[in-house]
Amino acid sequence: MSQSAKPNLPEYSVSELSGALKRTVEDAFPFVRVRGEISGLKAAASGHVYFDLKDEKAVLNAIIWKPTARALKLRPEPGMEVVCTGRVTTYPGSSRYQLIVEQMELAGAGALMALIEERKKRLAAEGLFAAERKQPLPFLPEVIGVVTSPTGAVIRDILHRLSERFPRRVILWPVAVQGEKAAAEVAAAIRGFNALALGGAVPRPDVLIVARGGGSIEDLMAFNEEIVVRAAAESRIPLISAVGHETDTTLIDFASDKRAPTPTAAAEIAVPVRAELVQQVRDLDARAYRGFTRAMTERRTRLAGLARVLPRADQLFAQPRQRFDVAAERLGNALSRNLQVHRRAFAETATLLRPRALVTRMETGRERLAMLEQRLAHAQGLRLADLTRRLADKARLLDSLSYRSVLERGFAVVRGADGAVRRRAGEVAAGEHLTLTFSDGSKAATAEGGARPAPKAPVKNPQGTLF
Repeated sequence: MSQSAKPNLPEYSVSELSGALKRTVEDAFPFVRVRGEISGLKAAASGHVYFDLKDEKAVLNAIIWKPTARALKLRPEPGMEVVCTGRVTTYPGSSRYQLIVEQMELAGAGALMALIEERKKRLAAEGLFAAERKQPLPFLPEVIGVVTSPTGAVIRDILHRLSERFPRRVILWPVAVQGEKAAAEVAAAIRGFNALALGGAVPRPDVLIVARGGGSIEDLMAFNEEIVVRAAAESRIPLISAVGHETDTTLIDFASDKRAPTPTAAAEIAVPVRAELVQQVRDLDARAYRGFTRAMTERRTRLAGLARVLPRADQLFAQPRQRFDVAAERLGNALSRNLQVHRRAFAETATLLRPRALVTRMETGRERLAMLEQRLAHAQGLRLADLTRRLADKARLLDSLSYRSVLERGFAVVRGADGAVRRRAGEVAAGEHLTLTFSDGSKAATAEGGARPAPKAPVKNPQGTLF
């Protein structure tokens, strides 16, 4: 074929070919169900949700438009295995095909249970289900807060059961218990009750009941949502969960302070039976009366027994009376003897105080005083003479030992200019000014010549020397 020959194939623009492919794909797959695992989940600011569905060999882009995302019962999460229903289309801007999701459901109950079990393990690891977080329920609450649907049979069952057992004030916080908005409304209701102030216009409940009737695992899924579980764990008001029937278990049951198998059982847990309490009070009152009566009877019997062994009053006071009579008789005799003794002493004292006796005693006293004065004067003279003699002896001894007696015999004391005594000629320097002390006074002198040889040792004085 020559170069100028034209091919028989039609010529398309990129847009024409992309449009043809889009129509072909949409016509071939108008409505499909695709099973796969969610990955790359991303929620755009516009409200649309973008993610990928994948299996072991392929990946499919998927989109959930904003209106559809709001209406979905199941909230998509990464790693969740789902079955998506929708239509396949292409996106010409990037030459790729994608699934527009209209419905989404879990790929069987097993996948849903696996999701719940994984969430349970994660929340338990955070300590939201710990036993030490559980709060005790009040014995008799004044106000009970109920979080449930206002139109279902659950609220009527709770009110009926409370009226039968112990009527209490009930505050209902109406919420949706199924669907996309249910989880957010239930969590908001729990937090709203906790936010009420004590003493406010709306009383703050003493206990909360979160209740719902039975249903499938998909119907109860709102009470497995993480936002509801965290709100229940954070509640400062004791919370009773009563979701589903006795065999149904949701994650809020683990986070609540008490789980009730049914909503009716939650009302029974919340309040005691008034009639039983009244009967219990009556029984306790009767037991108290019987116990008091029995105790009084026992005390009367014991008192009567003790009274039988006690002596009679006349026997009890016989000996004290006898001792009193003896003491009274001895007291009279003792008073008489005491009076006689004092009379005798008074007579003797009166005898001494008579005038003649007093004069005689005064004369005797004067004589004794004069004699004592004489003895005192004689003793003083003897003592003074003895002391004078001893003083004279001491004075003589002192004179004999004094150096002045030596000076009387012709000796003199030689002192230098510094006042020190010169005992040897070698200690006197030529021209030194000396002071010579004699027995009757002192004279100044000046030493001449050199030092002389030491004089011969004098004969030792038998009495020693003072220098």
